[in-house]
Amino acid sequence: MEGSVPDTPFSLKESSCCWVSNANKHENLVLLTYVDLGTRSDTGKPNSSPIATIIPILRVAQNCPTTFKLLIYDPDGDKLNCRLATNGECSLCRQHPYFALNQNTCTLSYNTGATTGLHIFELQIEDFPKKTISLTYANGTKVYRQPSGSSPLSKIPLQFLVQVDSSISSCTYGDYRPAFLPQTPSDGAHFIVKPGRLLHLELSAKAVNDRVTNFKISGPANMTSTFAYNNANNVGQANITWTPKEDDMGKDITLCFLAETHSGHQSQLRCVVIITSSIYRSLEKGDADIMCTQNTMTVTVRKSLIKGMDEHHLRLNDPSCLVSSNGTHVIASVSLNSCGTEVEEEGNNIIFKNEITTFDHPNEVITRRHEVQIPFRCSYPKESNTTNAFHTHKKPYLFSEAGFGTFTYVFEFYNSSDFTNKISPSNYPIEVDLREKLFTDIQVQSSISNIQMFVESCRATAHDIPNDPVHYDIINNGCTQDVTVRIYPSNQTEFRFGMEAFTFIGDYEQVYITCTVILCKWGDDHTRCTEGCINGTQSRHRLGKRSIASETQRHFISQGPLRLAKRSLKNITDNNVGLPLNPNVLTIALALVASVALLAGVMIYRTKVPKQVKYESLPSSEF
Repeated sequence: MEGSVPDTPFSLKESSCCWVSNANKHENLVLLTYVDLGTRSDTGKPNSSPIATIIPILRVAQNCPTTFKLLIYDPDGDKLNCRLATNGECSLCRQHPYFALNQNTCTLSYNTGATTGLHIFELQIEDFPKKTISLTYANGTKVYRQPSGSSPLSKIPLQFLVQVDSSISSCTYGDYRPAFLPQTPSDGAHFIVKPGRLLHLELSAKAVNDRVTNFKISGPANMTSTFAYNNANNVGQANITWTPKEDDMGKDITLCFLAETHSGHQSQLRCVVIITSSIYRSLEKGDADIMCTQNTMTVTVRKSLIKGMDEHHLRLNDPSCLVSSNGTHVIASVSLNSCGTEVEEEGNNIIFKNEITTFDHPNEVITRRHEVQIPFRCSYPKESNTTNAFHTHKKPYLFSEAGFGTFTYVFEFYNSSDFTNKISPSNYPIEVDLREKLFTDIQVQSSISNIQMFVESCRATAHDIPNDPVHYDIINNGCTQDVTVRIYPSNQTEFRFGMEAFTFIGDYEQVYITCTVILCKWGDDHTRCTEGCINGTQSRHRLGKRSIASETQRHFISQGPLRLAKRSLKNITDNNVGLPLNPNVLTIALALVASVALLAGVMIYRTKVPKQVKYESLPSSEF
């Protein structure tokens, strides 16, 4: 039916017959939905109702406690409430004594003991804003909606059947009831797919004492699926394919599935969300921005492009590298050789690339599926027509984070403990003599004044790679690791230390100094900055528990390389007559100074680069 629809609230109700024969001996059904198309003050658009998908008939063995995590999803990211329908919204309106519904998580639990047969379930899904908003109508009136109460933004019905079957000898998934195998998408996973691009999902399940014969799937109308059974390993497999069309753009699709055996036993219910998004197109339009400097990449992405995602579950290639967020954007800011940034050559350019993706749980850093994938990259010329000079000195590191804005780390070496004479970038790589002291200064510059810097870790590495297996820890978890380390006086935004010479023995000609640094709000007693040294017997500052308002991510910065002077190498040989010595002994004495006008977080990251360190000429405009 077509026609104009008012933007003021209205309800739609359907009464019909009939339910299939069921244990409740009930026939009639009633469906009620409530719609409000007033313009929201937070999005500037009418409200989008929740989306719910279900397999029409769920099955449980009478003696097996079972939990069904029902998928309810809100395109606006609203708070959802899942409750049993009441009078006027349902026909049977039954409270099932052997089932319990968690309204906050929409989890239906079966506790055993129910009568065998089909049982009717009538639910209502409601959405509430996360903060108070207003709804404005064409007639000029306005109403307010609260995060809770009796006035939801909308409500939709969700009705289905649960069939209680006879008892079985084992309730363990994988025995009689199928168990999903690892390649199957996890429950609640999100996939972003572009119109015209094929989405392919692979489902696999196995039951030792029964045969998987089918997958029950509820999804988009033009979806296709195929089933096959592997007799060699007794695994049932289904392949789901779907290609969204242009008119699917901006729609959020839910898909639910479960495996079923020849005897009718079912696996757990799993559901995923498919977001048909113009994110790739939007990145080109400016909905996301990337800034490339000599040492860092910073990408900002509008939250509306990843709607439905929890920004606290976003990370980069390296699982330890999270992103920050403000009210409108998520922000990822990394060094070129950190956070799993990959390096590849493309014609006359060197490409550095990374990706924002998701992880399953705040306490886990792995995911079976990349629910969101937002790749970003920076391109740098390998050669310049204006200069043939090779520059190894690192220019300042520019980072951006929510709550701290843009801040810069300056990492420099000095030749005396008064830190007045900086070693010129033209003198890199820096040649040092055996037992010579080298002093280093790290400054962080920012427009914010109430900040504190904490250098959590520093190490020397044979390559410009944070997790280089050839390394020497100078500071770890805020604790000095070398007895010769000397900490120099500094203020809340400065850190200085020095140490005596140390050596790497092996086929290494140079050393980089790498540090992880965290920037905190001054005066907050609950940040990593105030914890100081944490040894093995103390609790660690846990990943995922960082307060965005009070501290940054850990950021990785490095400087170098430092190279052993040839005369020092000769002296070592002269003083060790008759002793075996690798001619590539590398010795460094250093003193590190970190002057910080701002406190930044340094993170230890993974990266993929060639083992042999190479220097590439950059355009003179970069220096």
